[in-house]
Amino acid sequence: MTQAIHKTLRDSAAMRWTALLLLALGMFCSYIFMDILSPIKDLMQDTRGWDSTAFGTMQGAEVFLNVFVFFLIFAGIILDKMGVRFTAVLSGAVMLVGACIKWYAVTDAFKGSGLETWFTNNLNYIPGFDELGVSPFYEGMPASAKLAACGFMIFGCGCEMAGITVSRGIVKWFKGREMALAMGSEMALARLGVATCMIFSPFFAKLGGQVDVSRSVAFGVVRMCIALIMFITYFFMDRKLDAQTGEAEEKDDPFKISDIGKILRDSGFWLVALLCVLYYSAIFPFQKYATNMLQCNLLLEEPAKDSFWASTTVTIVQYLIMLVVAGTGFASNFMKDKTKKYTLLTVSVVALLTYCYMGYMRQSPESIFAVFPLLAVLITPILGNYVDHKGKAATMLVFGSLLLIGCHLTFAFILPLFKSSAIGGVIVAYVTILVLGASFSLVPASLWPSVPKLVDQKVIGSAYALIFWIQNIGLWLFPLLYGKMLDATNPAGTPATELNHTVPLVMFAGLGVAALLLGLALKVVDRKKGIGLEEPNIKD
Repeated sequence: MTQAIHKTLRDSAAMRWTALLLLALGMFCSYIFMDILSPIKDLMQDTRGWDSTAFGTMQGAEVFLNVFVFFLIFAGIILDKMGVRFTAVLSGAVMLVGACIKWYAVTDAFKGSGLETWFTNNLNYIPGFDELGVSPFYEGMPASAKLAACGFMIFGCGCEMAGITVSRGIVKWFKGREMALAMGSEMALARLGVATCMIFSPFFAKLGGQVDVSRSVAFGVVRMCIALIMFITYFFMDRKLDAQTGEAEEKDDPFKISDIGKILRDSGFWLVALLCVLYYSAIFPFQKYATNMLQCNLLLEEPAKDSFWASTTVTIVQYLIMLVVAGTGFASNFMKDKTKKYTLLTVSVVALLTYCYMGYMRQSPESIFAVFPLLAVLITPILGNYVDHKGKAATMLVFGSLLLIGCHLTFAFILPLFKSSAIGGVIVAYVTILVLGASFSLVPASLWPSVPKLVDQKVIGSAYALIFWIQNIGLWLFPLLYGKMLDATNPAGTPATELNHTVPLVMFAGLGVAALLLGLALKVVDRKKGIGLEEPNIKD
């Protein structure tokens, strides 16, 4: 009787996972918009005059306010004082506003407007930031890129706020339960947003045979409306949970600046934070250039315009097959019956091979890169479940760093060797992209669930915010560096599909080496201090 009285939504597996689904769908939509222009970098150069430096500067602007105006730190404080549900809705609204601004920047309505003239004549010099070399604008930057950067900054504030809020929300609903599995599953679903973006951004930009990049961004704006709806729905569900438990939202637990000092004095926290910035800096900035890198290193020929492979239908079919790959692979992890488990796995593998064949027949670099999250969707629940019951989180980070190094070196030196081989190059690309996605899955399954072991419960939001802030430094810097390196290492006037990407790819491999060394150091610190990173989350 007592158990019945005290049973809450959190005690129900169905309700816990429903809350997770709402949060994950919100992040899924944000991931779509985050890279909405990445698969059409060549079109941005051809239709809007964005060279690699302009493209990289705009992409890096996403996290500018988070890093240099410390908005992400304020977001952590808001989260700790106002609670998960308020901050979730706020982040969704901020993302939507930023997305709308970015959309307007690439529309034909912006061309020739007074606003375009203003952006052309202004923001060419930002006192202080220009002297430091960190300005999000520069003289000669296209006006559309400047306004898009402004919108992307606002979107980035909401997106990173959503990221720390979702992490905190998962801790709230899953602490002491299957937390690593939940975090891994959330990121697995969210990363399908990357694949969705890679498939549909070029689809909408080229729809009807007439190129219009604003259609791609409009598709992302609609997704942000859906994200806001998901977060609003979560708001009411989370409020009901607090009503059942009698707990007040986190805002009643006073935040102190001294709490940040305690976090920053912890060596384990710094190792995790630096691992995060190195690892994510070698992934997210790469996503923004990956399609263009494939265009430059694969022997691809567009299929005949009247063929099935050049039709709009094939895009929809391929995406549906991708969902089959992800859905059956993910579901197989939760099947106790071995027959059902291996049946789902078989379906997933067959669907994956079918997807890859279609990507090759379409000769589409964006659909080739879209396989990036698929292996992660399959193995992330496995890794999360392993960390929950067996531990070894720090070891997984080391292994992930090794895979990261190997993948970027393969892109830099091995893939170009197959440029004359239409089939060989695509096979090397597919395998390397899938392995890179698998390595990426090691991070949410092992790193994020480790944070609650490092800090006090009441400052988890601030701890996540600090890690995200440090991470954002890399997410601002490396897209910018990548673009500058492309312009510096390629002759002026080089077509967008003939650039040499070797130097920036070696830079990413170097980040992997640094992450490997930090991962080994983290294992030593964990063993000496007994942090418990190698221990399971669920104690039997």
